Amino acid sequence: MAAFFGNPTLMIILTGALVGISGALLGTFLILRRNAMLVDAISHSIVFGIVVVWLITWATSGPVQILGAALAGLLTVFLTELLANTRRVRMDAAIGLVFPALFAAGVLLLNIYARDVHLDTHTVLLGEIGFVWLDTVTVAGIEIPRSVVWMGTLTLINAVFVIAFFKELKLSTFDPGLATALGLAPTAMFYALLTLTSATAVAAFDAVGAVLYIAFVIVPPAAAYLLTDRLIPMLVWAAAIGVISSATGYAAAIALDVSIGGMMALMTGACFGLAFLFGPRYGLVAQAWRQYMRRYADESRALVVHLYEHEGNPEAARENVVPALQKHLGWDPAKAEQVLRRSLRRGLVLREGTGLHLTRRGRQAARELLEY
Repeated sequence: MAAFFGNPTLMIILTGALVGISGALLGTFLILRRNAMLVDAISHSIVFGIVVVWLITWATSGPVQILGAALAGLLTVFLTELLANTRRVRMDAAIGLVFPALFAAGVLLLNIYARDVHLDTHTVLLGEIGFVWLDTVTVAGIEIPRSVVWMGTLTLINAVFVIAFFKELKLSTFDPGLATALGLAPTAMFYALLTLTSATAVAAFDAVGAVLYIAFVIVPPAAAYLLTDRLIPMLVWAAAIGVISSATGYAAAIALDVSIGGMMALMTGACFGLAFLFGPRYGLVAQAWRQYMRRYADESRALVVHLYEHEGNPEAARENVVPALQKHLGWDPAKAEQVLRRSLRRGLVLREGTGLHLTRRGRQAARELLEY
């Protein structure tokens, strides 16, 4: 265990993976509730909470800092909703008004009262995951990076929260009216979700920074949303994308000699791009393939219906031939031959010279289409 926790590479990847998993657990519900921008607001406004807690307690880390930042996140949401409920500004404008104000207040307090303290905006916003293995605490006689301890704790808390209140979270996300009628307190669930989002952001700022934390909360669930329509698989996919982004981001950052946290966040975007292109249901490639297959099926249907309508009639010898397809179905010779070959492979038609005949399967398909 000591060798594992003493390995800088593993600790960096583990920290990034924990940020990804903890962010995915909460971000999935925020994405589904269409509250993703609140993560951006909270990630900035926690600076205000961190500075205020430091001014009161002189603590630069620990549970008190996490609690203070969580309260700052809740204050952001409360002020945003208060402003939006006046109906003088829209919700997105309220977010844009509140979080810059709190962030600016935090930066000013930082510059005035904490100029010489190891607590600067660069650290809070961007973090430095490459050095997490240097700052350790002793747990059960083993030196463990402080970021791993805090992110592990927050990941465990987030997982317990999601498992314990899964039914409430699911119902309040998809049908808040029914959740209210059943007494499941969807508003309380929403604020609990945002409290944990704020607390996790504080634990993550040592590693990837509050700004890059946004990428870990929003992008993996957004990519998972393109891969599945079911909630539990979406949670699993989002967490897996966070872990994959951590490992591949570290490898790419070392190879290119660039920011590790930035590359990890960039890899979440790469995963989203892959899901956007190759997702089984909503990916562009899958949609193009389904469109091609629909067109392919429609052309085969047109062929069997054309043959069925003239089958057994005196004009069959004139109509059920390849040249007639070009005239009556408007296909050029190349397309007529292509559709015919596909229909032959599917066992829908038989060809005898230029004459075309339906198989039993083709005849059945034509009857079903005409009866429908």
